[in-house]
Amino acid sequence: MADTVKFDRIAIVGAGLIGSSVARAIMRAGAAKTLAVADANDAVIKEARDLGFAHEFHADAKQAVADADIVILAVPVGAMASVGANIASGLKPGAIVSDVGSVKEGVFKALDPLLPDHVHLIPGHPVAGTEQSGPAAGFASLFDGRWCILTPSANTDAAALDRLTRLWEALGSKVEIMTAPHHDLVLAITSHVPHLIAYNIVGTASDLEEVTRSEVIKYSAGGFRDFTRIAASDPTMWRDVFLNNKDAVLEMLGRFSEDLTALQRAIRWGDGDALFDLFTRTRDIRRRIIDAGQDEETADFGRHHEE
Repeated sequence: MADTVKFDRIAIVGAGLIGSSVARAIMRAGAAKTLAVADANDAVIKEARDLGFAHEFHADAKQAVADADIVILAVPVGAMASVGANIASGLKPGAIVSDVGSVKEGVFKALDPLLPDHVHLIPGHPVAGTEQSGPAAGFASLFDGRWCILTPSANTDAAALDRLTRLWEALGSKVEIMTAPHHDLVLAITSHVPHLIAYNIVGTASDLEEVTRSEVIKYSAGGFRDFTRIAASDPTMWRDVFLNNKDAVLEMLGRFSEDLTALQRAIRWGDGDALFDLFTRTRDIRRRIIDAGQDEETADFGRHHEE
């Protein structure tokens, strides 16, 4: 973890899984003299206040961001414009505005027209999470050893980018810089399309008439069970992801459909060599992910079970 950085005030808008995890990580790192968290949902902000993972809790985001050095928007991509319009007049000159969304071009297009010229907009994406949601689901170590991708524009202030980079490093992340379009293309294949496939196959299993839902649940083997874990992710967030990254997702789905057709043909014609070659290549990818520290080699995908 990088040396501790200290800001006078950091504000987080959104107290769900990622927002509450960012808050906990900031408190663990001692990165803010004052940490303010806001959420428009009364029940969520009450729960966050009860959990006590920040110094201040607000129902109005504009109050939370007042005099903040860094503002992190941890809300669904579809809510970025409304939140940006609300906080714009309350941002101090030189403030850094970032986010944690899984789509970056959509965030930039939503916020850039709304924010004043005297602030620095630097979209970001910590590539970490779980299928859980809500303030209680967050934990400080969520970003440890994980990548955080920042997508500055061509004219982003270098000093502001450095300050935001140092914050994410203090929270345990490894930081990567790339353009927003490239981020959205990469995440389309590594995250968005896999989620879409998971949602689809779980939905297909649920709709099968020949197999009852109780049988699907009772006899779920590892593969289907892992699809259900992914398909349990927050529906609002993922709806907004697909609507805001549709071009990259559709491009990747086209490629996937072509490859699936080739696989279907190999099975139909009994082409065992083609199947074996594909499975060998995909097994190698899994090994490389483990070697890169992005997952565990432990049996059952590293899950820990009650004794």
